[in-house]
Amino acid sequence: MKTLVIITGPTGVGKTEAALSVARRLHCHIINADSRQIYRGLPIGTAAPTAEQQRRVPHHFVACKQLDEQYSAWQYEIDVMQLLPQLWQQGDYAVMCGGSMMYVDAVCNGIDPVPDISPQVRQAVISQYEQEGLATLLDELKERDPDYYKQVDRKNPRRVLHAVEICRQAGVPYSQLRTGTTARRPFSIVKVALTLPRAELFERINRRVDAMMAQGLEQEARSVYHLRSLNSLNTVGYKEMFAYFDGLMPLDVARERIKKNTRVYAKKQHTWLARDNKLTWCAPHDCLQTIEEKLKNTTNS
Repeated sequence: MKTLVIITGPTGVGKTEAALSVARRLHCHIINADSRQIYRGLPIGTAAPTAEQQRRVPHHFVACKQLDEQYSAWQYEIDVMQLLPQLWQQGDYAVMCGGSMMYVDAVCNGIDPVPDISPQVRQAVISQYEQEGLATLLDELKERDPDYYKQVDRKNPRRVLHAVEICRQAGVPYSQLRTGTTARRPFSIVKVALTLPRAELFERINRRVDAMMAQGLEQEARSVYHLRSLNSLNTVGYKEMFAYFDGLMPLDVARERIKKNTRVYAKKQHTWLARDNKLTWCAPHDCLQTIEEKLKNTTNS
């Protein structure tokens, strides 16, 4: 039985090294499921797999898109489903690794098709957000799609902006395009989420941000500063550095803000994952053993 092994979990928990160990044991490729690591030019701030790590195990969807390319979970599902038959020709397994839950869910469960957002609509929504803040877009979403307004995380600008974009582009409420139907896949799925005690995870995050700064995050952010309005750069690490470049905060404050916002993001990831009763949770050092046991049980069932 062909099997997709999914290794997910909050940012900074150790997914990359765990996936490398599992992929080497299973003699298979790794499919990246991080929505920012797919873009070129952001290896430090996104903690993308290094060249050495990619030499150890072949990776897919790492640094494959330009920063100004539009990409979505819906397109990711299409691309992964086209890739998997090629990987199945080489073996029975593939490992998917990443913490972008919408990407993982798209492959596991399918995602409802949504219209491509035109550059004009996207820029109009972004400009309104930058000039007027989130409140006016929330008001628009409440009027256009009251059902989705009740469900959306209203403190998450990315979710709100995306919903407003779709409503404007499609001319119908976003919720009407969401069927909730789970796709049937012609392969088995094993899902593992890595976890650590909160204090340990937060300390790992803090150390990783310090390491990113030492590796040249400031220089990397400066190299893309002129593209700051792009959605691909609307993410933790770059937003804070851009604020520093704009004189809105000193560098040491930006560094601490990156740590704090990354910790907040990790908590949101954990909350999202906790709703998935198909996940098996384990510590990073137990990942390989946990997956081997689940694969054995899957084979015997």
